[in-house]
Amino acid sequence: MKQPTYVLDTSALLSGKPISISGSLLVTTPKVAAELRPGGRDYRAFQLLREKGLCIFEPTAASLARCRDAATRSGDIGRLSPTDLEVLAVALDINENPEQEAVVLSDDYSIQNLADMLHVKYLGVSQDGITRQITWVVSCPGCGRRFAEKTSVCPVCGTTTRVTAQRKARLHGRTGTEQGRKDNKV
Repeated sequence: MKQPTYVLDTSALLSGKPISISGSLLVTTPKVAAELRPGGRDYRAFQLLREKGLCIFEPTAASLARCRDAATRSGDIGRLSPTDLEVLAVALDINENPEQEAVVLSDDYSIQNLADMLHVKYLGVSQDGITRQITWVVSCPGCGRRFAEKTSVCPVCGTTTRVTAQRKARLHGRTGTEQGRKDNKV
């Protein structure tokens, strides 16, 4: 059986919920660590996790590129920060190890959406997770055209564009999401 490795997003660290997953490796990224300011309550909690074994991993360029490509295809690219992409890329890198399985801890629905598309497990920390996988599209309500790139004004007719859900699909499996929250383990 693969050992779970929990990848913490900033939302997991800022949730205020105790993160105590015994016997598992806790991981985050340099950009998540940089988002926490020294001296605050959240930074002290982060330092405590570091003392208890939280590791900081840098993602590979290949995994970052894979995440950016998937985020562009799903339409989540405008909703995800470089930090979010880094968290997902580290999860992909961890999944390359046949003895480990990454589980992303995040309340960010866009991270959960992309994690599901990339077949990476995830858990919500303070909120229920997503119920459907969504592909977003930028479209013009005036002329009906759809655009691959995010644009605020239609170049054809000048109408303000909007982002809508093009496709909602079943989830690939968020195993443990409901159970982890019920057990208050996260």
